[in-house]
Amino acid sequence: MTGWDRFADAFLNRAVMAHYLPQIEQGFVLTVELAVLVVITGIAAGLALAMLRSLGIRPLNWAIVFFVDLFRALPPLVIIVLIYFGLPSAGISPSAFGATWASLGLELAAFAEEIFWAGITAVPRGQWEAARSTGLGFCQTLSLVVLPQALRLTIPPLTNRTIAITKGTALGSVIGLAEILSQASAGESLSFNPSPLTLGAAAYLLLFIPVVLFGRWIETRFAWKR
Repeated sequence: MTGWDRFADAFLNRAVMAHYLPQIEQGFVLTVELAVLVVITGIAAGLALAMLRSLGIRPLNWAIVFFVDLFRALPPLVIIVLIYFGLPSAGISPSAFGATWASLGLELAAFAEEIFWAGITAVPRGQWEAARSTGLGFCQTLSLVVLPQALRLTIPPLTNRTIAITKGTALGSVIGLAEILSQASAGESLSFNPSPLTLGAAAYLLLFIPVVLFGRWIETRFAWKR
């Protein structure tokens, strides 16, 4: 048996792949659902926090800054473990899906808030003053004048951060979430063959390459014209 034959038998074993393909497909669907929920909730929460921070209420701003700094500093795996194993002590027992969703959503919200806030503060103050001079209120100025400009500035860093955090769905395998990595690892352990891990890697590529390409299109489509 040649070296290539040994490699193919270990990582590209067709019989093993065919046997565990249904489990990988189930993990793929679960990972997609989780990633979509994380992106929607994380970005929405981050934008809401940035808008609240623009009100300039000091106690509220201190609370937002504390939240953002806390969840930007903590590794996502630590957050997952704390939520999944810590909350039951308080009478709340989240599922593995819920704990992973909450942890990644909170992390994305923290990073998204800072990105949105940077975009809002990057808009020249003259834009605020010009809009207010026309009779627009604070909320109207923020939503109609400032945010459209700020969002275009935030698209590249927000896209990159969103992709990086959603790939953290694999961390759910630590608490038994049956996503792609968990299913692939289980298949590898039961078959004593790493071919299910190859399937898992292919599933991640199938999931995230379109996301990366879509993110690049978004950046190009809404970038400032030079």
